[in-house]
Amino acid sequence: MRAASVSDYRELARRRLPKMFFEYIDGGSYAEATLGRNVADLEAIALRQRVMRDMTKLDMSIETLGQQLSMPVGLAPVGMAGMYGRRGEVQAAKAAAAAGVPFCLSTVGVCSVEEVAAAGVAPWFQLYMLKDRGYMRDLVARAKDLGSPVLVFTVDLPVPGARYRDVRSGFTGSSGLSGALNTAWDGITHPAWLWDVWAHGRPHTLGSVAGALQQGRRVTDFLSWIAKNFDRSVTWRDLDWVRETWDGPIVVKGVLEADDARDAVRAGAQGLVVSNHGGRQLDGVRSSISALPRIADAVGCDLEIYMDGGIRSGLDVLKALSLGAKACFVGRAWAYALGAGGEAAVTRMLGTLRSELAVAMILTGCGSVAEAGRDLLDHDLAIAKE
Repeated sequence: MRAASVSDYRELARRRLPKMFFEYIDGGSYAEATLGRNVADLEAIALRQRVMRDMTKLDMSIETLGQQLSMPVGLAPVGMAGMYGRRGEVQAAKAAAAAGVPFCLSTVGVCSVEEVAAAGVAPWFQLYMLKDRGYMRDLVARAKDLGSPVLVFTVDLPVPGARYRDVRSGFTGSSGLSGALNTAWDGITHPAWLWDVWAHGRPHTLGSVAGALQQGRRVTDFLSWIAKNFDRSVTWRDLDWVRETWDGPIVVKGVLEADDARDAVRAGAQGLVVSNHGGRQLDGVRSSISALPRIADAVGCDLEIYMDGGIRSGLDVLKALSLGAKACFVGRAWAYALGAGGEAAVTRMLGTLRSELAVAMILTGCGSVAEAGRDLLDHDLAIAKE
């Protein structure tokens, strides 16, 4: 199958990846209600078609936090991407750099921040706050010294959400001989992945935090250690602690309420990501797109507002811009593409988003993404649930 859309890359990734890794990318927490809302609420938004306008010139570029982007899209942090493609974070970072958009490296990426930076462009760096503050301070300093331009502080994961798919697939909770045999069979029955990632994509560790774990070297060992070391005590005051090491822009990721957005402003953040962690944390909360307008109205003049969750096309990007986002970050979309075909597929996926965004802009009469506003939306139909 030749992929024409993000859903096509999803299907190709499902075929190529072992079940446990595909389900880890694809799934959400509990009954996955919020995961579904992220997509459904975007689909429910209607654009206004406008005609007979000179759309010869289109401007999809933006400037944000000192970065010049070719379009208002970035690659969101995705954990363990190196298990979907050989040294996956490096491949995705190269595709993003070629497209002129940012790549944000997860704390729990297989490739370290040093490896990704050595591949060409220092990534935005995503920080989870762990209990070992000394190690976290050193990690932030490493990212800073390598030239990472933005720190993305994820605040909606003081504890991992319950993800039933991971239990059913054997990704978590699997032990003993039967678990080992199931894991081995999952790999053997996916030979392309086995050759590309398992045989030639080592080491399979979480590179940026490898030095913090003294025993065990498998990815599952790292994940178990990290799950036990997420810090539930984190408050807004901890941004001052981060500032002791990091003097660049800080983006707070994981905000769904206007009051929390105002707290982010008071804490001195330069940006925030309206996000429910892709429906992977607290199930039953509102979609990111439905939370976006209230947050944009509350703090849109005070910092940069981004959004992730449910973005599957360039049309979705324009809808989010119309409701107040400066840019959108895609997570599953690039993870699917990476799992489907590595760097080349991520490059094609980004090209698809760009083409879709261009068509949407032309047919709504929007010549510049900087001009995208709520006048692009059909208010007689559902926009965002209040």
